[in-house]
Amino acid sequence: MRCHYCDREAAYAAEKDGVKVGLCEEHFRERLETLAESDELSALQEQLDIDRTE
Repeated sequence: MRCHYCDREAAYAAEKDGVKVGLCEEHFRERLETLAESDELSALQEQLDIDRTE
């Protein structure tokens, strides 16, 4: 399987409703960073009342 964003070999794959998408290591990390900085994740953390210290 190839990365959804480039032509590299996918290191990770996600599947939902029968659709499978692959991501290379670089694009996987970029997507995680984007998600970590998103308002949606903050809202979900508040909704679940998650407290985490690093």
